[in-house]
Amino acid sequence: MAAAAPPPPPTEPPSTMPETALPRHPVFTRIRLATPSDVPYIHKLMQQMAVFERLTHLMTATEASYSSTLFSPENKPFLSTTILILEVSQNPFTDTHFDNDPFYKPITKTVTLDLPIDDPEKENFKTQHGNEVFVAGFVLFFPNYSTFLGKHGFYVEDLFVRECYRRKGFGKMLLTAVAKQAVKMGYGRVEWVVLDWNVNAIKFYEDMGAKILQEWRLCRLTGENLEAYGATE
Repeated sequence: MAAAAPPPPPTEPPSTMPETALPRHPVFTRIRLATPSDVPYIHKLMQQMAVFERLTHLMTATEASYSSTLFSPENKPFLSTTILILEVSQNPFTDTHFDNDPFYKPITKTVTLDLPIDDPEKENFKTQHGNEVFVAGFVLFFPNYSTFLGKHGFYVEDLFVRECYRRKGFGKMLLTAVAKQAVKMGYGRVEWVVLDWNVNAIKFYEDMGAKILQEWRLCRLTGENLEAYGATE
């Protein structure tokens, strides 16, 4: 019987990446406290959110009303209405003046994507804090109180990420930032509402571990009815 052929020599690992490997595209992100100079971006984002939620008929806010109500001297971050801004850039952030904010140290993170992001509105959302830094989203929240827990919490009024930046984990980053601040302050919970037709958002929140409370209904008194009750003796 003939001797068995010797095994083939081990294959050397390729010295270069396979031609089919996809290039990677880093996106540098920063979550920071909003400032009065962000009001134009906040107003644009609110208008886009109203369109997305099909509620443009309720949108009457102006840049002036945001400036006077969100950034008055009485407003203290996290003790009143607070906005965290999500910025993105193709380059690392080089400005450091936000790092000296006494209320909040910005959160920076690098996200690696398979494809570059095409932002058709980037010129409208370019900030003055960097040549190629753009506002991608925001979260607005304020403190509330649970009598059952005997603790304060945060209520998230608005969470919005511009369309070209969705489904990349940026919304989760914003909510996580709120949760981290709640834990830091010893607060008991973070809560918000979601539109019943927004199944993608509901799935997203459930995957995060949020409980959707089907038995609760939002009640709202506004407009003429608010005026009528406010004038009742």
